Amino acid sequence: MANKILSVVMPVYNEKNTVLKIIDKVLKLDMVKELIVVDDCSKDGTADILKNSRFDERVKVFYHEKNMGKGAALRTGFGKVSGDVVVIQDADLEYNPKEFVEMIKPIEEGMADVVYGSRLSGGKPQRMYLFWHKAGNDFLTFVTNILFNSTLTDMETCYKMFRKSVIDNIKIRSNDFSVEPELTAKILRNKDLRIYETPISYYGRNYNEGKKITWKHGFGALWTLVKYRLTD
Repeated sequence: MANKILSVVMPVYNEKNTVLKIIDKVLKLDMVKELIVVDDCSKDGTADILKNSRFDERVKVFYHEKNMGKGAALRTGFGKVSGDVVVIQDADLEYNPKEFVEMIKPIEEGMADVVYGSRLSGGKPQRMYLFWHKAGNDFLTFVTNILFNSTLTDMETCYKMFRKSVIDNIKIRSNDFSVEPELTAKILRNKDLRIYETPISYYGRNYNEGKKITWKHGFGALWTLVKYRLTD
């Protein structure tokens, strides 16, 4: 495996308890060329923690002057990447960066342009889900597969990995969590892209532990899927 080919983009908002831990986990991977952290105007001291920490040269930190959402943070981060392969990493501890080792294989072997890390395809440890979260994710994935004639198992997963050329050709318009269905829709619309899934582990949080996405985001995700099925 070629070393240091992976650009990791990490949107951050109010994750003071986990941000340094997840940065450390990412940097332990030899394949990581750069970690691009985008603080989306955190209010809990996360930005101060980032500003006062000393990281190795692979870490690049950017700050939004106002909170704009995950999509806006990803847009900023994607504009800074230089690696051959790009992946999204949330700033909590729900996902383990060690999964990148398996996810990147279909890309390295020349079989895939995009790889999704699926929490729902089995084979890896899973913390028990909140029922309505899982039901909502299953429904949105089902709608995705109908709209785009696909067989994804986990449309809303954070772990989306792409060749840099893929993300260079996608213009992100969503500022909020709707970025997840937007990315998926625009990827699936391009029938030239080879898309794979690999199973990943998932250590989900509950709301007391800092989980931010709620059932209300499901309505926005549904509208986003339909909208980007019909237009760019």
